[in-house]
Amino acid sequence: MGAMSKLTRQMGLLGLAATGICSMLGAAINVVPFMLQRSVPGIGPYVLPAYLFAAVPAILAALAYAMLASAMPRAGGSYVFASRALSPYLGFVASFSQWFGLSIAMGVVSYLVVPFLRDVAAAVGWVGVASSLEMGPVRVTLALAFMWIFALVNLRGVRLYERILVPLMFLMFALGSVVIVAGFMFDSSDFAAAVAAQDGGSIPTVEATEAPPFRWSTFLAAAAILFSSFIGFDSIAQAGGEARNPRRNLPLAIGIAIVTVGGFYLLFTAAIYHAVPWTYIAEQAQTRDLTAPGLLGYLLPSGWTVAIVAGAAVALLNDLPAMLMAVSRLMFAWGDDGIFPRQVATIDPRYKTPRVAILASAGMASVGILGSHFAGDFFLGIDILVTSMLVNFLLMCVSVLMLPSTNARLAAQMAIGGSRGMRALVGGLGTALLSVFLVVHISKDLAAEVDAWYFHSTPVWLGVMALATLIYLRERGKLLRAGVDFAAKFRTLPEE
Repeated sequence: MGAMSKLTRQMGLLGLAATGICSMLGAAINVVPFMLQRSVPGIGPYVLPAYLFAAVPAILAALAYAMLASAMPRAGGSYVFASRALSPYLGFVASFSQWFGLSIAMGVVSYLVVPFLRDVAAAVGWVGVASSLEMGPVRVTLALAFMWIFALVNLRGVRLYERILVPLMFLMFALGSVVIVAGFMFDSSDFAAAVAAQDGGSIPTVEATEAPPFRWSTFLAAAAILFSSFIGFDSIAQAGGEARNPRRNLPLAIGIAIVTVGGFYLLFTAAIYHAVPWTYIAEQAQTRDLTAPGLLGYLLPSGWTVAIVAGAAVALLNDLPAMLMAVSRLMFAWGDDGIFPRQVATIDPRYKTPRVAILASAGMASVGILGSHFAGDFFLGIDILVTSMLVNFLLMCVSVLMLPSTNARLAAQMAIGGSRGMRALVGGLGTALLSVFLVVHISKDLAAEVDAWYFHSTPVWLGVMALATLIYLRERGKLLRAGVDFAAKFRTLPEE
């Protein structure tokens, strides 16, 4: 088919696992557990319990993805799963939601990299460089440069992608481990003494501060945001068209990613809250942006501070190629199925990558960069991502429930999950918990006091879904007029 030829299966288990891990580790681990104190006032000392609670639906969603990936190992995993298990419309809406949320998130990540570079410059005494990185035009330009450099990496093919991503993943873990060790070496009294020595002030101790009362509404709102920390394993499923031995490697890579990252998240966050009083984090988060390296910088020599800030920057940068891999394969799958302009399924004849889909996704991420800058609060992008991914994961759990009745032939291909009853249990519990998270998250968003309606993520997300519906109806009409048997087309997997 010339330029419309298919992807090739070149990615091994390590590359798949790195795709999921690097999509999950980044801003979530270095920023969200601390800035959560601003986004969800009153969460106070309950961040770690909220993390553990958020892990439950994340694990259920990961199991749903693994089951579906073993049965339908194709590019654009979540789109293929829902379109074959539920309906083409729901498949497209779910994956368009995911594409939009993750593309905006890539912009947020790119935008957040620059403050970490600023902190590196400040730590080594480059005051002028640090000051210049505070300037809006410089920050936006650098963020755009990072995004498009990794777009070029993705364009050049899977082999270059793996050669860059895998070493950076190991470097990220090595530098992140410094934070864990340092956090458990010091305690809150050490931190109070360090703040007094450097800033000349005192901070209230945890013991002297009354903890806010536990409220389920606050706890669930925090858990819904922390759920975003576990988003990323879905990137593995999107690469299903390029995975070697996919029925084995896709579920295995998802398991490796969720277990590795979940454990690392909890250790990392526990280490920071062990060394830094939650009272200090809650107070400071109201007036300035906090990061894990910035907090530990009070306790560590400048050399170690530079190392952990660099580790945070690496973690953020790692998000970009992995997430771009995922969202571009969603677009490719739409075009390949004919429910999106077929040009987005164009494959580069030399590198075997979906070049139009990669460029379009990087373009949407660039919109996310500009949006983060002009909105002045990156949590808008995170809220959009959480809404999008909660909807997507919810539909994946529903797909596990419905596939045996809607497409028994594909359901029979599931290689993991045990009996039908066990799969129904995973799908049912996942559907219930994710529905609760979605309702809580949307309620919190709509009740928030903001300067303008477009700072609410829900109306923005609904507008995008309306656009997706119009696109779907237009392309569906074209297929029907061309005589395509729509029902039969979506009972089988895309050809390889």
